[in-house]
Amino acid sequence: MMTNLIIFLVLMTLGYLAGQVAERKHYKSIIQREKRFSGLPVIASRFPPTDKLFNQCLVSGNTVISVDYFKRFIAALRNLLGGRVTSYESLLDRARRESLLRMQAQAYAMGAEYVFNVKYETASISKGRKNAIGSVEVLAYGTALIASDSGTGREI
Repeated sequence: MMTNLIIFLVLMTLGYLAGQVAERKHYKSIIQREKRFSGLPVIASRFPPTDKLFNQCLVSGNTVISVDYFKRFIAALRNLLGGRVTSYESLLDRARRESLLRMQAQAYAMGAEYVFNVKYETASISKGRKNAIGSVEVLAYGTALIASDSGTGREI
């Protein structure tokens, strides 16, 4: 009985540490790419800028991020006690930001000057017992505005 508890605690600690390392690495990558694409405005407005003539093209970015076992365990405890499930908040934040960056990369490669009417779609992908969340999928999409006189695009 005591051996099982020790094994459980060791595995939970390893899961926590591995999840923290992976999450920090992902956030570092996100921050670097956000700086890179900071010159490409992403606008939620439904109406495009009217200062010049643009070609329009749909762009999107999709991300699926899995929940690690430690976060799933903490979320299960939080569900018993009630309140915010903060262990999933960073998961959703990373998925949204990654999807937006992938959409921006696609727009940038096309030579876009703006991306407007940006929207998000989020879905949980169930897996395992009792339809527990296994992964979260986020799709970011919008309309890229490409100047009528621009070239074919840019290297990412």
